[in-house]
Amino acid sequence: MMHIYRYKGVNIAVDEFSGGIHVLDEITYEILKEYDGYQGKAPLEDLTLEKVLPKLEGRYSPAEVMEALEEIKTLIAEGQLFSEDKFKEHYKPPKTEIKAMCLNIAHDCNMRCRYCFAGTGSYGHERGLMPLTIAQKAIDFLIENSGHRKNLEVDFFGGEPLLNWEVVKATVLYGKDKAKAFGKNISFTLTTNALLLTDEVREFLAEHDMGIVLSLDGREEVHDRMRPLPGGKASYQMVLTNIKNFLEKWGERPYYIRGTFTAQNPDFAEDFKALVREGFKSISLEPVVLPDSSHLALREELLPVLKAQYDELGEYLYKLWQEGKNVEFFHFNLNPYEGPCLHKRLSGCGAGFEYVAVSPEGDIYPCHQFVGKDEYRMGNVEEGIIRQDIPETFKNAHIYNKTECASCWARYYCSGGCHANNLNMTGDVLKPYKTSCEMMRKRVEIALYLTLKKEGLI
Repeated sequence: MMHIYRYKGVNIAVDEFSGGIHVLDEITYEILKEYDGYQGKAPLEDLTLEKVLPKLEGRYSPAEVMEALEEIKTLIAEGQLFSEDKFKEHYKPPKTEIKAMCLNIAHDCNMRCRYCFAGTGSYGHERGLMPLTIAQKAIDFLIENSGHRKNLEVDFFGGEPLLNWEVVKATVLYGKDKAKAFGKNISFTLTTNALLLTDEVREFLAEHDMGIVLSLDGREEVHDRMRPLPGGKASYQMVLTNIKNFLEKWGERPYYIRGTFTAQNPDFAEDFKALVREGFKSISLEPVVLPDSSHLALREELLPVLKAQYDELGEYLYKLWQEGKNVEFFHFNLNPYEGPCLHKRLSGCGAGFEYVAVSPEGDIYPCHQFVGKDEYRMGNVEEGIIRQDIPETFKNAHIYNKTECASCWARYYCSGGCHANNLNMTGDVLKPYKTSCEMMRKRVEIALYLTLKKEGLI
């Protein structure tokens, strides 16, 4: 399968299976667009002068068309255009080996975000903090179930994990010692709303080479509308001050500012610009996923607006690069040459069989967005995985088992979408969420264009 598109006056072809990306001159672009087979509708034998020339309505001479056809056929012979899927018949889902864990260290929060999928931190149950004993058993479970994996990952999540800071610290120390004893490494990340960031937190994270994700929604009015404190008080100024103080001494260590946009701020490119003006360089803005019944939901009719915002964001980002400013937008960080391995491209995040989440009670779920859904409780850190059918369900939720993905050129870039989003929006992990698919395809088109621009190929 191949995808051909024109963006900002540049003609681009993406070959799905080879991963080849080509900048096309006008005649080659027109030939391929006129050729029915570029979407798999006609045999390559139809790429002949006799069949192609009449479709071009006399715009090119036979010699010009013949030269372009020869170039196309050379790329086909080299396996860079209309390449075949060599993976499907040989692909087998991997065995269950847990390499990453979301540790829900706190089912409580000091904010009351209006779009929170976790029920403002409680996940639909009683608020509470994870005891150290459970956190340690979770680390034990991770190591014991990691198989041949040497490098493991743990993300402290919530709610707000800094509400349980002493347990976070103790868990990191325990995890590093335990991993070392088994010849493994654990890298830790903490996701926080920044209200409780202190010098002590920063120093500990730096000392133990931990990553950090900092939640901030962009413009002050947007953030305060969506992320108030209990009682409705504004939080923006406190959060911004704490993040700036933190990053001032964080140095060149990696971080991400993570925001969420909703139907209340579909002009989210302005939020990206606001974050850049505050001096932030690594930014992610995520589309909210809520049912259409919510006034915050990104309904399908908003797609033209959202796509235009991605266009604007791409233009702005490239302008920053031209000015020598090293700013990145997470969803445009796409390396077509050194992307994820084949397994990741086919099956995605590995929820349920490579990645799990653990609740404060020690219950195991496929990922943090499934926490609290009893039908997806896989087991417990003390007893291990009891519901072996759940990992199998997620192993088989790869793109070859998703009907809608079969005709999508971008499936190797998104791996069939987020399982939790698919389930929440369509009722089936195997049925992709259409609005998310549309946004993903748009982001990939822009990301590929920016890659070519940055490399000086266009």
